[in-house]
Amino acid sequence: MRIASAIVAGGLVLGAAACGEAPKDDKNAGGTGGKKFSACMVTDVGGIDDKSFNTSAWKGLQEAKKENDNIDIKNVQSKAEADYEVNLTGFVNQKCDFILAVGGLMSDATKKAAQANPNQQFAIVDSNPGVDNVYPMQFDTAQAAFQAGYLAAGMSKTGKVGTYGGLPIPPVTIFMDGFSDGVAHYNKAKGKNVQVLGWDKATQKGSFTNDFVKQDEGKKVSDALVAQGADIIMPVAGGAGLGTTAAAQASNGKYSVVWVDVDGCESTPNCPVLLTTVVKNIPDAVKEAVLKAAGGEKLEAKPGFVGTLANNGVSIAPYHDFDSKIPADLKAEVDKIKADIAAGTITVTSKAQPTK
Repeated sequence: MRIASAIVAGGLVLGAAACGEAPKDDKNAGGTGGKKFSACMVTDVGGIDDKSFNTSAWKGLQEAKKENDNIDIKNVQSKAEADYEVNLTGFVNQKCDFILAVGGLMSDATKKAAQANPNQQFAIVDSNPGVDNVYPMQFDTAQAAFQAGYLAAGMSKTGKVGTYGGLPIPPVTIFMDGFSDGVAHYNKAKGKNVQVLGWDKATQKGSFTNDFVKQDEGKKVSDALVAQGADIIMPVAGGAGLGTTAAAQASNGKYSVVWVDVDGCESTPNCPVLLTTVVKNIPDAVKEAVLKAAGGEKLEAKPGFVGTLANNGVSIAPYHDFDSKIPADLKAEVDKIKADIAAGTITVTSKAQPTK
């Protein structure tokens, strides 16, 4: 029975990987033949169209291929956490040159697969399993979220802003820590008392959907925050956060949203309600890693890559529809915070920060 199950599982993986390939890559059917460099990506349960880190990691692979047409790319989407190790191993068996895992939820499975295949080059977004053949790409999003928190505090009319996460894991809570500290910095600078609902940095307790996909769960949590008076909300919950952006747009201006990971005006249908986005520059990090690996360079697990405001690995997105609504002096203060953090004048801390 076990053998039969394994064969079925393997077949599913191969089938899913084939489905995951972009149609334009079909001219290279056969994949591993010749001198092609194969870069293969396993999504977490959020899927390729999560409008978040899976989408942006795939964009990085696509951009690497655009720059070097000797690179073949493919992806497989995980439907459940049990798929992670199976999908990673499936790509090992397909002899992919570079295997990318996306998201902190995949850390354990990636570590296990990498230890079992020490000559295989792996990479992971949003985690560092501490294995020599896994290249970690992490992002100090607390720095950019600090800017967003300051901005939100300055724009709030109710004196209450909110945030919630998908799960209480480091790649999520790091945003919430930075956001909270940005609000605190505003309060100190302005003698105000803007409250943060949904997260307490000191206790590391707050509001979570326990899901990165279900939009109704995101809406449910943000509805509760709005009921408590929040007029700006930052969901850190992948696709579940789309429940919040859609509800904000339907609220006729009652509240607005700070998006995360990928500029929400490029990745969601709700740009009019987005104050800004705390951007994690995953595409450039992934693209650079793949191009280096394809060029024969060894990707060093230490130090790996840590995105910061100083190296443009994290940032806040343009203000888009809110550009004319944000006072010039507040914009200038947010810009100065970026310069001060990059210079080390302001130190942003979070228990979830990647080690540099």
